Amino acid sequence: MTVRRVVPNVQSEAVEESREFYGLLGLEEVMNHGWIMTLASSSSPAAQVSFMSGDKTAPVTPDMSVEVDDVDAAYAVMRESGAEIVHPLQDEEWGVRRFFVRDPNGRVVNVLGHR
Repeated sequence: MTVRRVVPNVQSEAVEESREFYGLLGLEEVMNHGWIMTLASSSSPAAQVSFMSGDKTAPVTPDMSVEVDDVDAAYAVMRESGAEIVHPLQDEEWGVRRFFVRDPNGRVVNVLGHR
């Protein structure tokens, strides 16, 4: 299993203001679903941050997202380890397959792969 990117998720009701503020640092909007917006560096596209008003299909807002090349393998590893699965593995309408798991610090991690 390979990690493709790690993105912090900031829970925010100031999404538009965040786009303007982080735009001053050179980050540009690369995705916006209304409830989540991702900004990235044009010179280094894997450098990203997401702002979320709340998660559309999950009971909690994750603290970070980790994109992997094999989300099913990641899910199996986490289940076998006994880690707390906060949101089950499922396909989402916006083209990702994902699950949420709680890390040892209590943070919720959105583990995903693009379909």
